[in-house]
Amino acid sequence: MEFSALQIATILHGEVVGNPDAVVSGLAKIEEGTSGTLSFLSNPKYEEYIYTTGASICIVNKTFEPIKDLPQSLTLVKVDDAYACFAKLLDVYNQMRQKQPKIEQPSFVADSAQVGEGLYLGAFAYISDGAKIGKNVKIYPHVFIGDGVTIGDDTIIHAVVKIYADCVVGARCVLHAGVVIGSDGFGFAPDENGVFSKVPQIGNVILEDDVEVGANATIDCATMGSTILRKGVKIDNLVHLAHNVEIGSHSALAAQVGVAGSAKIGKHVMVGGQAGISGHLHIADGTKIVAQSGIPNTVKKADTLMGSPGIPIEDFKKSYFGFRKLPFLLNKINELEQKVKLLSKTEE
Repeated sequence: MEFSALQIATILHGEVVGNPDAVVSGLAKIEEGTSGTLSFLSNPKYEEYIYTTGASICIVNKTFEPIKDLPQSLTLVKVDDAYACFAKLLDVYNQMRQKQPKIEQPSFVADSAQVGEGLYLGAFAYISDGAKIGKNVKIYPHVFIGDGVTIGDDTIIHAVVKIYADCVVGARCVLHAGVVIGSDGFGFAPDENGVFSKVPQIGNVILEDDVEVGANATIDCATMGSTILRKGVKIDNLVHLAHNVEIGSHSALAAQVGVAGSAKIGKHVMVGGQAGISGHLHIADGTKIVAQSGIPNTVKKADTLMGSPGIPIEDFKKSYFGFRKLPFLLNKINELEQKVKLLSKTEE
């Protein structure tokens, strides 16, 4: 797929400096640009590369003025915000790469399922009884949609995703490869002999609009009621959310985060990779949790937490400074003990 400098400038409302007919068919970082690729410059730290780049077109800020000669093969597209415009162009490019409406074979759609117009259904996908699929949904190969599942308009479900019965996925959601929505929560009750019996998990999962879930993440259904991800939540790869968890709108959880059952996470919360959150607690709106932290108690007021158990980051830094001094302090204590012993012998 090719774009000319003029086409790019038109999309981005920018200005062409150089050859408006210059054509690109790929993307590259400015330091790795080659003929036929498009790059961008927004961070001044990378300006040196624009004077040697092999890229054919580079998106730059309108304020950019070269301090030496640019490559003759390079055309500039000047815009208000190079980074934002490059991101916009990536989105346009990504949209153009999306699958066109089509139902590939072999695939299965139950007679009682309702399918909206503009559906792309990949080979070996399965849509069960009573499912409701909105308009312009893209369902890639080997996806399983369970009984009574609802999927909103413009949602993209990548290959090998499994959505269990009665779950709800909103509009404009993206589920990446291997995601499992609605698997049983970890519910087991020991008897008097310590033998575990399974507690039936009869709830569902609700993803509101504009939720994105990374590859191989698992979101368990509720024991009763719903596990809920509110509007705009972003979940990274390999995250596990247990039964009856609720994530507030526009919160983001990085890779390998684990959230135990019935925890309630507020709005605009950010959780770093490999952090663990205990069950049946609440995390205040706006809280930030540093990677690998452990949160065992309710957080009532927004703060940045670090460590296990998580404490305010400034307190953690002070504690860590003290921890690093422990070997020195232990040596000092040993020295003092030896001196005390010598003094004791002298007095005897």
